[in-house]
Amino acid sequence: MTPGNNGASTPEDDDPFGYLYADGQANGAQPPSGGYGYPGSVSRVRAVGERQYGQPQQQTAQYGQYGQPPTVPQQGAYGQPNANYAAPETFPGGAPTGRQQAHGGGGRGRGPNTKGLLIGAVAVVAAVVIGIAVAMANGDDGADDNNKASDQVSTSASASASASPSESSTGEAGAEELPTIDAKALKLGGGATLASDVQGAQADGGIYVGNLNNTGASVTWNVNGIPEDGTYTLYAHYSAAGDDQAMTLTINGKVFGSKFNMKNYTGAEDGDFAKGWTTTYSYPSLTKGTNTITLSCENGDKCNVLLDQLYLKAGKQN
Repeated sequence: MTPGNNGASTPEDDDPFGYLYADGQANGAQPPSGGYGYPGSVSRVRAVGERQYGQPQQQTAQYGQYGQPPTVPQQGAYGQPNANYAAPETFPGGAPTGRQQAHGGGGRGRGPNTKGLLIGAVAVVAAVVIGIAVAMANGDDGADDNNKASDQVSTSASASASASPSESSTGEAGAEELPTIDAKALKLGGGATLASDVQGAQADGGIYVGNLNNTGASVTWNVNGIPEDGTYTLYAHYSAAGDDQAMTLTINGKVFGSKFNMKNYTGAEDGDFAKGWTTTYSYPSLTKGTNTITLSCENGDKCNVLLDQLYLKAGKQN
């Protein structure tokens, strides 16, 4: 063997295609006919169709690695157990497979446990729904409490609002309870007389004072029970027919203001006193206790009226 030429026995020269090259041909490489291209090479070529699947294969002794010829498992039909195959779990001490652990034995695997995931998702949704329902219930309770509070406030406000008119009404009632006098209880003077011929008088029995159209004629009312000093409203119920009339008002011996107006507000014709009944008023100042009120026909007065009642109210009333 010369340098640069190691012969054809080296592993790197065991080339099945050595016969294609000039150096291979020079070393005796031949086309394959049961072995590699070099003489004495190991034969690894098998003719097409020689291998029989499903049958034990003939092995040469040179393939045995541990003194025993290898066995080739026989191919069984699809879905049928192979007689030459034994699964690891069948050997003593063999651990069961993951599939057997999951399903308690043989059988077809079903993948991830989607049923458990679905149950968990349903539980989460149910918890959320319950939480929302509780929140809404609490909100309704709060709304009911607010409504109750509003009703209480409204009730209180209504009670307060209704209390004020009641007090006002009580005050008016107190004013109405001030003394009232009918014609037959008045003190008459200067030729004034009582009568009941004309209809429409409000005094008891329809009695009124007439014959006041004479100078010096008068009616006097000694009124008791004035609660305090102050301004009061003096009302007179009377009848006037034809022209407007006016008399003199005296309070505790002093003429009060201008003439006491007794106009023909109804527009009754002269002499038609039944149609002329109406009311007039003035604002005299009275003192607490007893006061004397007089209406008289003085010089220059016009006194052709019928008078049936006098009454008082506290303060200035219309």
